[in-house]
Amino acid sequence: MGVQDVRWDKGCTVRAGDCNFFYGRGNENHQLGTRVFVHHRIVSAVKRVEFVSDRVSYIVLRGRWFNIIVLTVHAPSEEKSDDSKGSSYEELQQVLDNFPKYHMKVLLGDVIAKVGRENIFKPTIGNESLIQDSNGNGVRIINLAT
Repeated sequence: MGVQDVRWDKGCTVRAGDCNFFYGRGNENHQLGTRVFVHHRIVSAVKRVEFVSDRVSYIVLRGRWFNIIVLTVHAPSEEKSDDSKGSSYEELQQVLDNFPKYHMKVLLGDVIAKVGRENIFKPTIGNESLIQDSNGNGVRIINLAT
């Protein structure tokens, strides 16, 4: 499971109950930051944990036939500047581009996206959506997925 807005000032690993918490540092104002919970039964499958920035982190799990990359993301809200949102999604795209296509990628987090029912997106998302029209972050996340 991925969590955003950790707000802790240093990164490390902490064991608590049945889980290990891998958490990264937030920004200089103790905002943002990401964390990943890993149950102790699968912690031996963890190959790597990387905190790319205060908005993006990932964990690589060893699978039987391919690795599973779990990305935790905290995207800028719709009210932020287009430059801020664009650079955040570019950073996420660069991280994804570093992995082979055959690895499974799971995106968790707060992408603050509304993905609508526009016909152009149906090949990617299917016919069902609770939202009528996509917002800017929705279009960005669909482009990332294709």
